[in-house]
Amino acid sequence: MNMFVDQIKIEVHAGKGGDGMVAFRREKYVPNGGPAGGDGGRGGSIILKVDEGLRTLMDFRYHRIFKAKNGGNGMSKQMTGPSAEDTIIAVPQGTTVRDLDTGEIIGDLVEKDQELVVAKGGRGGRGNIHFASAKNPAPEIAENGEPGEDHYLELELKMLADVGLIGFPSVGKSTLLSVVTGAKPKIAAYEFTTLTPNLGMVMLPDGRDFAMADMPGLIEGASKGVGLGLKFLRHIERTRVLLHLVDMSSEDPHQAIERYRQINKELANYDPELLKRPQIVVATKMDLPNSADNLAAFKADLAADKTLEKQPEIFPISAVTHQGVQQLMQLTADLLDKTPAFDSESHNKELVAEYRAAAPDKKDEADFTITKDEDGTWVLGGEKLIRLFKMTDLTHEESQLRFARQLRHMGVDDALRAKGVQDGDLVRIEKFVFEFIQ
Repeated sequence: MNMFVDQIKIEVHAGKGGDGMVAFRREKYVPNGGPAGGDGGRGGSIILKVDEGLRTLMDFRYHRIFKAKNGGNGMSKQMTGPSAEDTIIAVPQGTTVRDLDTGEIIGDLVEKDQELVVAKGGRGGRGNIHFASAKNPAPEIAENGEPGEDHYLELELKMLADVGLIGFPSVGKSTLLSVVTGAKPKIAAYEFTTLTPNLGMVMLPDGRDFAMADMPGLIEGASKGVGLGLKFLRHIERTRVLLHLVDMSSEDPHQAIERYRQINKELANYDPELLKRPQIVVATKMDLPNSADNLAAFKADLAADKTLEKQPEIFPISAVTHQGVQQLMQLTADLLDKTPAFDSESHNKELVAEYRAAAPDKKDEADFTITKDEDGTWVLGGEKLIRLFKMTDLTHEESQLRFARQLRHMGVDDALRAKGVQDGDLVRIEKFVFEFIQ
């Protein structure tokens, strides 16, 4: 059973802020006690945090909706309600977070214990102590808590490996990984043995170590989603060095060069920057009869290729007999020592806009919207207006009047008149309905 999960969709709902309170001092010898209603507490936020112990997104398969707690309501004697604890969700290292509503990537969790706030809790509403003035020393006005943010997200796991094994299916990637690391990938004599990436640690006698990933096999059209293509290419973005495995055991002496070129073509189609990664060409299955002759033909074909800027380094091995394997790992470690880490957000300038976290531009958004129902009721909407509405305590008349003043200041009254509203028409904000009076 395939238990690797590298993409998942979740819902996150931050907590609402606590409501502010309308209260007054009731103390002996204080006949004219002023307002004493406290503020509400902050609602809980939803935070993603890297857990190095996780390797997949499996935990999200059956738990995809996350809700934080609401803040506590304000209390009398100017006491603020308790703030809710944040909800922290553990994710594996290498998780990219995309907002499904905007399509933007809002975070890339690659560092140990890195945190990302994906839904911010609402602030607490203000109590009536904040609304006292010389004209109104005893206000019966308080705010409800601000709603928490709601988001629909896609989590995508891209494995963090120093070295990526690339090549056509069944060239020996899984065999090599099993020989040089403690990983136990599935190995068989048919294509697409590896359906998901396998990760292992290579430990060298000189004390150096690095992570190596055996990627799913690549075929023609992979950059367009054919076979396991995109699943493969997503994971190879973070690797620093590529070991390009080429099978030398074919009956066709020119198959090796054709497949070598095809792999590089698919890498270039997905992201040309991938071809700039240090790459060692590994000639595999050198223990088989045709391999030596095929390797000679492969080298001749490469030497005759005028499109190559420089001839790649070719290293022959046999993972079965361990021929050349240890030397290859030493060469790979030497290459890693002089290869800087790649910035996953800037390796392709054309992709920067897609990968850079950015808040939606709300400058052009209207403060409110006006539509009309089939029954003739005017409907008010818009993010700013709905937020004000939800933070209005409609149980107190003074709060209602304050909300009416806010609407008038926003230009809602004039806009309704321009739309043709008549005296006595019904106006609705969510489920709250009132009559429009000129």
